[in-house]
Amino acid sequence: MIGRLRGTLLEKQPPWLVVDVAGVGYELEASMTTLVALPGIGEHVSLYTHLTVREDAHLLFGFAREQERALFRALIRVNGVGPKLALAILSGMDEAAFIRCVMEDDVKSLTRLPGVGKKTAERLIIEMRDRFPHWEHPGAVALAGATAAPSEGGGRQDPLADAEAALVSLGYKPTEAARMLSGLDAELPTEALIKAALTKRMAG
Repeated sequence: MIGRLRGTLLEKQPPWLVVDVAGVGYELEASMTTLVALPGIGEHVSLYTHLTVREDAHLLFGFAREQERALFRALIRVNGVGPKLALAILSGMDEAAFIRCVMEDDVKSLTRLPGVGKKTAERLIIEMRDRFPHWEHPGAVALAGATAAPSEGGGRQDPLADAEAALVSLGYKPTEAARMLSGLDAELPTEALIKAALTKRMAG
């Protein structure tokens, strides 16, 4: 099991990134919350990881904080929630916001996330509620995007197109992704555009 990586950030094309560790490039998929918190290309990075082994692939997921990984692992144990949906949830809200939704039976906020219908939201609330007693109080959890400065992107040179593609990869329909990005500053880095679009979507 690969539990943590420390190395140089080589590529960042949301939701994917590549980290060079002693000459070996590890490709990881990460939530938008983690991507926004990452440094620029060529800088040192340390990520907690989770490895999923399937018959056709070995998938590595990266997380800026250990608690985000813990929530990811809890989510994929919920019936009907796979890694892709878990990442979409973590991209749309941080741990504090998710815990609040569960504790307050906030089905409406959860259904704003891609791939989360009413039944899935209700299942998340029921199955996750008993797993939080030993976690920090939601108010004590640091918000990943609150103080993180936008970092420089990697890959292609069209941040708006990259942001739209990343939102589609999370499960949003192309028309919905375009609507979420409408009116945002096209000069922002890709990760900042994605985070702003997700915040706009969650605000309704």
